[in-house]
Amino acid sequence: MKRHEFVRAFLLAAALAPIAACANDPGIQTAAVAPAGESKKAEDAKPTACTNPRPQVCTMDYRPVCATRDTGIRCVSAPCPSSEKRTYSNGCGACSDPKVSGYVPDACPGASPNAIDQGVDG
Repeated sequence: MKRHEFVRAFLLAAALAPIAACANDPGIQTAAVAPAGESKKAEDAKPTACTNPRPQVCTMDYRPVCATRDTGIRCVSAPCPSSEKRTYSNGCGACSDPKVSGYVPDACPGASPNAIDQGVDG
């Protein structure tokens, strides 16, 4: 093997190593994708729970999710709005918000396209 071929192989391996490491990282959130022609409604989907440690860095891909977020409101009597539904751009973005307990695929019902939360407002 010539020196330049060795260097090229080494650089390729070095570039791919971080990507391979992310494949086994439990902190990376992935969402199930329905087969073509099948769509799941947010209210029918099984919720995905957010776990600790929370993601620190997320991709900017757009796969909207409807997340359940703690409002911080505690009441003595019912009804009490202790949680709210909020649309995030993807599951990782939703789980990066420490107030989110979980999410389901698709935007929240009735959410406007401009109401997408990027998960950066803590």
